[in-house]
Amino acid sequence: MLTPKQNFLEVKNGGHPDRFVKQYEYFVPMFTPIGKMIGMPMPGELNYVNGWGVTSSWAPGQPGAFPVHTPDKIVCKDIEHWQDYVHAPDPKKVSETAWEEYQARFESIDPNEQYAAPFLSPGIFEQTHYLMEIKNCLIAFYENPDEMHELIKYLVDWELQVAELVCDHIPCKAMFHHDDWGSQTSTFLSPDMWAEFFLDPYKELYGYWKERGVEIIIHHSDSYAATLVPYMIEVGIDVWQGVMNSNNIPELIEKYGGQITFMGGVDSATIDYEGWTQEVVDQRVKEACDACGPLYFIPCASQGLPLSNFPGVYAATDDAIDRYSKIYWEEHGL
Repeated sequence: MLTPKQNFLEVKNGGHPDRFVKQYEYFVPMFTPIGKMIGMPMPGELNYVNGWGVTSSWAPGQPGAFPVHTPDKIVCKDIEHWQDYVHAPDPKKVSETAWEEYQARFESIDPNEQYAAPFLSPGIFEQTHYLMEIKNCLIAFYENPDEMHELIKYLVDWELQVAELVCDHIPCKAMFHHDDWGSQTSTFLSPDMWAEFFLDPYKELYGYWKERGVEIIIHHSDSYAATLVPYMIEVGIDVWQGVMNSNNIPELIEKYGGQITFMGGVDSATIDYEGWTQEVVDQRVKEACDACGPLYFIPCASQGLPLSNFPGVYAATDDAIDRYSKIYWEEHGL
């Protein structure tokens, strides 16, 4: 039996996996000391202010933390003078003791079994609207493109400092990065506009991680983003995590399989709710696996971490994938 990591590589490379990859089993998202220094709200915590000055709340029953953008809490109140408002926290203030604890955690993960993947969130696009508020941000792409390019460069330069510190302290072979690029039905920016503002920055950012020895870049965007897949490939993304069924996943696999792997196909909202049942989870997993097949596809809830909103759903999804793998392999003579 292949290890989770070995089985993932067979799926990614179009080889001979011996089962479906079970959600996040092939890697461990690791919160960096810098992420801990900046801070984020815990489930149920309201009006948490992080190191960028962004206020977020993780309200009960919500799938994650969301920025709070009442007028008094918007960080960047005027994009034309963004430098007066946006001040990056200094990643070099993280103590060596914190890095030593991170190294110990990294070394505790068996590299034959799983990747240990530094986790970074929010990404570049998300950070712009966290700082500005989503409507103001989207308008600024049209009305203040020069200032938006400047702000994006500032954010990328900061993330490059983070990447350098992480890679200096641990020899990571994978990394996990969040940046939601769309709603359930559309991207927030047109593909051309996305490329204008984010193609080169992401090529620089992900290119640096690859230069430092990272082999697998996993990018989370639980959204519609099918029109951005060519750009995902160009910037170096190996796994798109969170791919929702509003994307035609089988069609994407047929067109791009071998260049990128799609991790999702089980929209969290369809299984992770009050009153959920194992029968519904089993059915959603079966539908995803039958539609997408065992290569270049990882059945997974679309949520961006190995957890669920309602107790038991994540484990139930793992169990469903385990059971259906046996059925699928037997039926297809694999």
